[in-house]
Amino acid sequence: MSDGSDPDEASPPRKGGLRVAVTGTPGTGKTSATEALDTDLDVVHLNDVVREEGLTTGRDAERDSLVVDIEATAEWLSGREGVIFESHLAHQFPADRVVVLRCHPEQLEQRLDGTDHAEESITENAESEALDVILTEAVELYGRENVYEIETTDRSIAEVAAAIEDVINGRREPSAGTVSYIDYL
Repeated sequence: MSDGSDPDEASPPRKGGLRVAVTGTPGTGKTSATEALDTDLDVVHLNDVVREEGLTTGRDAERDSLVVDIEATAEWLSGREGVIFESHLAHQFPADRVVVLRCHPEQLEQRLDGTDHAEESITENAESEALDVILTEAVELYGRENVYEIETTDRSIAEVAAAIEDVINGRREPSAGTVSYIDYL
């Protein structure tokens, strides 16, 4: 889903037309980190867009959540360049670079506790994080050379934002597969 160019070749990076997906399991810090970015790129919170634009195919009663219309959301995103878009589904849309935020499942459970996530959903998210579900999907779609894994467990929002900025500015190498939570299982 990349344009085929090496994202680290450009000097300076092609910031004007760059498309960066920031993804990860709910609770990893995507929204907080992207809100703290110091960048000229537009930041789009896809979950808000899906809700506001009605880009859904219905509601998942079991999870009590909206079902995203992937095609309609892709169409909404098409033609937008110079953008960072974040969501647990962001890696499903064309991007030049994909940032996958990671958080230890025990910390993830603590972060999600007290939110509107059901206990079943919190457990499912923690297990998905331990099994690298989103990272695996991102690597399958984009290849290891376009995926940047960032550990958020013990980092401040500012530190995570700075790491994302390093990806945007070509100061960080791709790093898929550097985090493991197998101890959780």
